[in-house]
Amino acid sequence: NPVELEFKGKNVLLVDDSALMRRLLSAVLTQAGWTVAAARNGREGVEQLLEWQPDVVTLDINMPEMDGLTALSLMMQARPTPIVMVSSLTEKGAQATMEALALGAVDFIAKPGGTISLSIDDIQALLLEKVRTASRIRLRPGRPAAAMPAPVQRAPRPALARPAPASPRTTTSAPASASPAPLRGGMGRCPGLVLIGISTGGPRTLEDVLPQLPSDFPWPVLVAQHMPPNFTLAFAQRMDRMCALEVVEVGEPMPLEPGRIHIGRGGTDLVVVERLGRLVAQPRPESPGHPWHPSADVLVESAMRVLPASQLVGVLMTGMGFDGAQAMAELKARGGRTIAEAESSCVVFGMPSELIQRGGASVVLPSQDVARQLRTWVQRLG
Repeated sequence: NPVELEFKGKNVLLVDDSALMRRLLSAVLTQAGWTVAAARNGREGVEQLLEWQPDVVTLDINMPEMDGLTALSLMMQARPTPIVMVSSLTEKGAQATMEALALGAVDFIAKPGGTISLSIDDIQALLLEKVRTASRIRLRPGRPAAAMPAPVQRAPRPALARPAPASPRTTTSAPASASPAPLRGGMGRCPGLVLIGISTGGPRTLEDVLPQLPSDFPWPVLVAQHMPPNFTLAFAQRMDRMCALEVVEVGEPMPLEPGRIHIGRGGTDLVVVERLGRLVAQPRPESPGHPWHPSADVLVESAMRVLPASQLVGVLMTGMGFDGAQAMAELKARGGRTIAEAESSCVVFGMPSELIQRGGASVVLPSQDVARQLRTWVQRLG
């Protein structure tokens, strides 16, 4: 079996206090060719990590004796290993997951809802994909709490303005190759857009970029971070505490204005549309023609329908697959500017590599240099 040969000699450690979850996850991974060991809590997990030295760890968050976050910190200090968190869909679980990613976990998977034994099939393919990816990635050191960016103190902001109801005309998408029609009334205070596509390793990598954008950064920023529902709000709230710019999850249509970073809501695609002469960010149902969501390709294609390429900057960063590569290559071909993250800083050099191979990268930069390049370009473009 080619799959079994691929993982022959590869070991995964499951750390979960649920015997049923351990048994079900073990069956899925063993059938795919992995050698599996299990631990009942964080303390046992740390001990087995040191003794068994697995290639990958899956780690529950809520466990007795030692919780997942404590175990994660100890594991990353004692023997850095690719760790995939197994997270609940609750608000508290989402917040803990964001903290785990900042501490060094490479990815996460949401626990199935309902009866676990009946819904394990819902996450089987995703579990195998994430464990497979984790076994191949470049580890980035987690940040200890003392090294985390300090929360930004800002004056209270006014409530977000809501756009007028959409007219029938704005709900019809023109082909991506069509030239954008001029906006009625101009762009207001929105001279251009920064469009970021990112996946595995994204939350930690974006900490190298978004907090480095100053409070007077004149272009709105839109982020298509591949993430399931229930997690993007916690991600946006975490980034908002770190950034000089306001960071919001796009759960409803909202005007695009300077001083705001827009995170696409999980379970939707993020698009840019025109409403009554204003540019608006809004969620829409996931496109069945795109395998990853929120889709970077969908975001960039929508922006090219309403703005000239010269007023757009695309940034494609760490992630498995090719989402965003086609649309950003087209953006560069039309005269726009694009950044591909360098392999040296990528957790997974999939998406940026695809953009580079297609000749679609204006520049290739490590994550810590992306914000500086954005500031330079946007200042030049006005």
